[in-house]
Amino acid sequence: MSKHPSVPEAKAAMDQMKYEVANEIGVPLKQGYNGDLTSAQNGYVGGYMVKIVVAERPPTEFMRWKKRDGSYAEKIEYTYSVMVG
Repeated sequence: MSKHPSVPEAKAAMDQMKYEVANEIGVPLKQGYNGDLTSAQNGYVGGYMVKIVVAERPPTEFMRWKKRDGSYAEKIEYTYSVMVG
């Protein structure tokens, strides 16, 4: 996974979502330096963001193919959109 967003235009929306989630769950996240926060606090914000995005995602698409050893592998694709504006 890359640190760079697939859709650069979504960065501002995701940043806004991050601060809204932090405020909602009581984490004192501020713009700039946040080294005074614990990793648990930061992780809680990120985890809650994932929970929101996953809840809004369309149905998962599964792909299955046979590997050389005879077993099967599955590929799961998640797609989601972020409203900007």
